[in-house]
Amino acid sequence: MPVSTKVVAIIAANPALSSLLAMVVAGDSHLNVRQFDSEIDLIAYMRIAPVDMLVCDFDREGRPAYEMVEGIRLNDDLISQDVPVIALTRTITPPMRHQAISAGIDEVIIKPMSPRHLLQRIQARLRGRSVVGALGGYRGPDRRNRISMPALQPVPTRRTSDNVVQLFPDRRKPRHPGLEG
Repeated sequence: MPVSTKVVAIIAANPALSSLLAMVVAGDSHLNVRQFDSEIDLIAYMRIAPVDMLVCDFDREGRPAYEMVEGIRLNDDLISQDVPVIALTRTITPPMRHQAISAGIDEVIIKPMSPRHLLQRIQARLRGRSVVGALGGYRGPDRRNRISMPALQPVPTRRTSDNVVQLFPDRRKPRHPGLEG
């Protein structure tokens, strides 16, 4: 089954960082990278073409990243309203964290970071894309994959027939099966 090419949009704080990130991300042949210098250019592109992942920077000039992402989520003219978002920042404060979660930013990566780490996070997000966001329901960050755990089975530590607890363990049985030596 051929793997389709995914479009990754990058809007960073400065052109040098944007070029560096784009160069590393473009190293994956399954990713098509689009760099944007301004939010206006990004929005114009998103009106005519789908974007599979958005990487934005909190430290860029203009509107903060969380406001830009909120604008994307609320703009019905865009093809990719429910695009997963990875944001970059130098520091994160509790209010910034709350704003990022409220806006629907999926992940925040603290700079300085390795561009290869960003590539790994993009690949992981694109592999594990939540169906919930694609259906137009929940618009917040993806949650961890919840696995169903088997029901806890009680480990008998005392007899079930009465309330007597053994004072001395039975020495005939090994205390830990498999460690009989």
